[in-house]
Amino acid sequence: MRLGLADCPICGRGLLVQLGDDEMLVRCLRCRATPVTLALVAAIGRHFGPVRGRAVYELGSRGALVRHLRRSGAKLTLSEYFDDVAPGQWRNGVRCEDVQSLSFVDSAFDLVTSTEVLEHVPDDARAFAEIRRVLAPGGMTIFSVPLSGRDETIERARATPEGIVHLLPPEYHGDRLRGRRAVLAYRTYGRDIVARVLAAGFRRAFLDTVDEHAWLGHGR
Repeated sequence: MRLGLADCPICGRGLLVQLGDDEMLVRCLRCRATPVTLALVAAIGRHFGPVRGRAVYELGSRGALVRHLRRSGAKLTLSEYFDDVAPGQWRNGVRCEDVQSLSFVDSAFDLVTSTEVLEHVPDDARAFAEIRRVLAPGGMTIFSVPLSGRDETIERARATPEGIVHLLPPEYHGDRLRGRRAVLAYRTYGRDIVARVLAAGFRRAFLDTVDEHAWLGHGR
C-alpha cells in the first residue's frame, strides 16, 4: 500500500491511497474517487463549469461522480442498463436506459456524463447520436473511455441477430452492479474516437488529458 498527497478536484488537497498497480486501485481517501473519476470531474470544471441548477444526465446510478454531482446542486437524472427492463422503466428505484435508444425527449439536458460506459455499447454510433439528441442547444457531453494510444479503434466484438460475434478474444471489465469481469468490451478506442463523435453531429469534439502522474502516477 502507498499513500500520497495530491490535489483532488472533488475534495481539494488530500490523501490518496494506492492498493495496486492499476488506476482503479487508486482512491481518494475522502471521496473514494479513482483517477478516472477525478479526471472527469476536472474536465467538467474546465470545459462546462458549475453544474448547480443545470440539467445533468449521468449514465450511472452510484459512485463518487454521482455523489459529487448531487452535492454540487445539479438537476440530476441517473440511469443504469438492464437488458431485461424496457428503457424508461424502473428496477429497485433505478431508471433503466439503453444509450442506443434513450427514452428522453429531445434537448432534455445541458450535460451528459459517463465513466467507462461507451466501450461496452454494441452500437456506439447510435449511442453518440442519442446523446446528441437529448442535449439542449449549447449542451455538452464529457465522458471517459480507455484509450489504446493507437490511431484507430480496435473492434473486439459485434452484436448480430444470432448473437455476439467475437472478432478478438473476449475482454471483460468490472461493473459496480455486476461485479468484476462481468461486462463485455465491444471495442478498444483509439484517437479516432474524436471522428466518431463528430460523425454523430457534434459541432466540436476533442481529447482532454490530465497529467499521467497527477494521482500517484495515474491520470486519464
